Amino acid sequence: MAPDVSPRRARAMLVTLSLAAFAFVTTELLPVGLLTHIAVDLDRSRSRVGLLVSGYAVVVVLASVPLARLTRRIPRRHLLGVTMVLFAAANGTAALAHTYTVLAGARLVTAVAQALFWSIATATVIGPFPLAVRGRVVALFGAGVTLAPVLGVPLGTWIGQQAGWRASFAALAGIGLLIATAVLGLLPTYPPEAGGAARGTAPDRRRFGVLLTATALGIGGFMALQTYISPFLLDVSGFTDAALTPLLFTAGVAAVVGTLFSARTLDSRPIASLLTPLGIGTAALFGMYGLGALRPGAVAFLAGLGLAYAAFASAVQNRMLHLAPGSTDIASAGVSTAFNVGIAGGSLLGGALLPTSGARVLALVGGLLTLAALLLLSQDARTSTRSDRLQKMSTG
Repeated sequence: MAPDVSPRRARAMLVTLSLAAFAFVTTELLPVGLLTHIAVDLDRSRSRVGLLVSGYAVVVVLASVPLARLTRRIPRRHLLGVTMVLFAAANGTAALAHTYTVLAGARLVTAVAQALFWSIATATVIGPFPLAVRGRVVALFGAGVTLAPVLGVPLGTWIGQQAGWRASFAALAGIGLLIATAVLGLLPTYPPEAGGAARGTAPDRRRFGVLLTATALGIGGFMALQTYISPFLLDVSGFTDAALTPLLFTAGVAAVVGTLFSARTLDSRPIASLLTPLGIGTAALFGMYGLGALRPGAVAFLAGLGLAYAAFASAVQNRMLHLAPGSTDIASAGVSTAFNVGIAGGSLLGGALLPTSGARVLALVGGLLTLAALLLLSQDARTSTRSDRLQKMSTG
């Protein structure tokens, strides 16, 4: 347990860092909602503005592990405080940007800050809590991530529509400063290795490698369709433009439900909590492929995708805390890298298939990828269970 952290203070840290996660994910995805406004104002094509999101993910992939290694000896209070100040400064610069180059540079800095945040935030927020409830805390921490697309991006888009896209980034800069102040006031100063979650509880390098591979495959499968869910709902399911917002909101609500559900199972059933969302997601993706042209089916499967994605993300973070073969900061950076490889890879794959094969086939391809992740993790669980049983027999 991290020193000098009362239960009330630990809960306050959880809320603060969950808000920070909310702010980072909102910032990452915000150009999607403001794409047309930014493109017109800065005289750039929509595809060029879209690079502000895909390029962001690439930076996170490249920077996560190196930054975690470079900063592994810096106290988390100082590092997270500086990270949030950097987040605020970069968004402030974006709010003042009058050229695409300045805006892209500000996004680059924000992506570096996010890479650093995700490499240290999970272990920092989990450390003060007892081992028996850490899975629940992981899920609650992930609520910030889940709510960002549902609440943060629509709100940021609305602000941009009313007051100009720069106002949205200015608001995020202000939020970043408030979070930085809270971090510096709440987090104690102690060496990273003294944190309660600085090491995995059941370190296993091989199984951790399997987890990273399955994460990249699973997230890639989800994102192959989810990145282009609007064309699917319009072209395959036959919904109108006006229906898209309530449909995406439905998926967001289902994601919140998935996060809350996983909070009840992560501590008692960590393996099942990892496999079940992948099973639901695979069924939903294949269902979208087979029955997505039927509107009631499309709505149900869309909700299943939202629930499964959120629950799987929480389960991966929880499993990382078990299997991390060394520092959980380095392991968390590895998980962040795997997530962003999946996001970028799934989006690129879907983008390559969409013009030639249409939106419907993306559901099939996504389902095959999540099925591969499910089979990989299922086989790993069976192998490890058999190994544990043989070990008990030999020692007994």
